[in-house]
Amino acid sequence: MSQTLLVFAVVAFIGIATPGPTVLLALSNGSRYGVRASLPGMVGAVLSDFVLISAVALGLGALLAASEFWFSAVKWVGVAYLAWLGVRMLRSRGALTLPADDAAATGRTASRKSIFLRSFLVAVTNPKGYLFFSAFLPQFIATSEPQVPQYLALAVVFGSIDFLVMLAYAAAGAQAIRALRANGVLWLDRLCGGVLLALAGSLALYRRNA
Repeated sequence: MSQTLLVFAVVAFIGIATPGPTVLLALSNGSRYGVRASLPGMVGAVLSDFVLISAVALGLGALLAASEFWFSAVKWVGVAYLAWLGVRMLRSRGALTLPADDAAATGRTASRKSIFLRSFLVAVTNPKGYLFFSAFLPQFIATSEPQVPQYLALAVVFGSIDFLVMLAYAAAGAQAIRALRANGVLWLDRLCGGVLLALAGSLALYRRNA
């Protein structure tokens, strides 16, 4: 099992490190509020990993793959939420709380709850995540052994890597803003907003048999 987890960790890292919605949010949060105030968003994203993997273990991924209705329902909720986040970032005025002011950042600019929910919801409303885990995880599951402990181990490994990658992106965002200051926040928000809108468009065109 240890060798299987090592292979899984390498493949998972490659997939996670490729910028997606939760990673972009970590980058944006790090630039706006600093690393410490961005932690609730990372926790939300990791919790969504456990939700997605649990759902796949219970068969929800197979349901979405088989049902056009439920796949479309989840997909369009995800499209709408990604687009909403993208538009909000594009309309940002670049208001800045420097990372050095981490202790006060959450209270002045965004609540822990809102930072948490953005990252959590952007993942659990993306049907590609369910289909990805449905295709990906069974390759690392030994059907001759109890499956619950195996799914739990894969979830812990995936969530840990996800957290570390987001932490690195948040730190990169915080360091970049120390150099770029307020104008940098504006352009970073616009960049992340544009990418989120592009991801929303990509998800809108996504099909179950893709």
